[in-house]
Amino acid sequence: MPDLELQHKFTLNPPNASLLINSLHFNDEGTYIVKVNLKGKTTVSATQKIDVTVDVPVSKPIVQSEPSYGAVEHVGNITFKCSVMKGTRVLYEWLKNGSPLQDRSGYIFSPNNDTFTIVSVTKGDIGNYSCLVRNFVSESESDVITPTIYYGPYGLRVFSDKGLKVGEVFTIDIGESVRFDCSADSNPPNTCAWIQRGNNSTVIVNYGPYFKLLSDKVRQKTVDYLCRASNNITGREEEMQFTVIITPIDPEKLSQVTGSLSPLAAITGVSLFIILSICLLFVWKKYQLHRAIQWKLQSRRPSTEYRRTPIFSGHEDAINDFGIYEFVSLPDSSVPHRVPGQASNVLHLQDINCTIYEVIQHVPEQAQSDPQS
Repeated sequence: MPDLELQHKFTLNPPNASLLINSLHFNDEGTYIVKVNLKGKTTVSATQKIDVTVDVPVSKPIVQSEPSYGAVEHVGNITFKCSVMKGTRVLYEWLKNGSPLQDRSGYIFSPNNDTFTIVSVTKGDIGNYSCLVRNFVSESESDVITPTIYYGPYGLRVFSDKGLKVGEVFTIDIGESVRFDCSADSNPPNTCAWIQRGNNSTVIVNYGPYFKLLSDKVRQKTVDYLCRASNNITGREEEMQFTVIITPIDPEKLSQVTGSLSPLAAITGVSLFIILSICLLFVWKKYQLHRAIQWKLQSRRPSTEYRRTPIFSGHEDAINDFGIYEFVSLPDSSVPHRVPGQASNVLHLQDINCTIYEVIQHVPEQAQSDPQS
């Protein structure tokens, strides 16, 4: 190794002969030989070989699946391949749902483990797969990839929103409208056909996930139906047959229903009556309060207001004239005052206390008998 000191890359520190390599690079990989010679009375020589390997940190791996569109259960295969752009002496490990993938039948791995294949996929192979890569200086995990696996239909079942189900028999009352639903585990979702059986014949009555039955339009009391679920990609079908029994309404049940409605109707009527009575009472109270306020305001008006109104011939404002009045008459002492019908007796008027009506009664009589009064 010529020019060790001039390159400023290799540093030799005697007497222990340690060698420092600065800024390690791929070109520094190789085998280094150290020779030691000890001279003295006895010359001793030793040789040591050292292999130097440079590791590059791994980059984030990328996982691809083939075929990309998915595979059919029990028919197709899926292959996963993991690759990195940078990294040396890379070790590969496969994960499913975050846990190391256990080797089993149906899994085939490549020699360096960067590729594995699922042979004859099943529904249980659905999950999130990822690739973990590492070397002596770094490690990295890829994004998860979920393969598409087509399966089913499985677990077909039929249920209704009304009626009584015992096994595969539904009992409903005549006149009821019942909805039957058909469901199964399938990818992609299955398509359903509803079939009515009778007299050695079949009739498709509806397509879709549910079927609505109007019991009053069915002539037979017992009808057999069939729900057929199909997966267009897997080519699988599953069927379920069920029987519908239409029963007349039980008179006791009808009376129970009517009896349960009568108390409800009575409670409803009483409640409405109470609410209406409360509303009427509230309106009446409000009207009475309004009248009381108006009367109070009118009673507080000053009496002069009545004086401002024109004076009529009647007694429109006589309510304000009630009271005790003092009528004083000052007749001429030289002229006697006579009362009609008693010409011989002279009536000397004195001061009298009387009401306004008494004044009205006496004044005209005196005015007729004595014009000067």
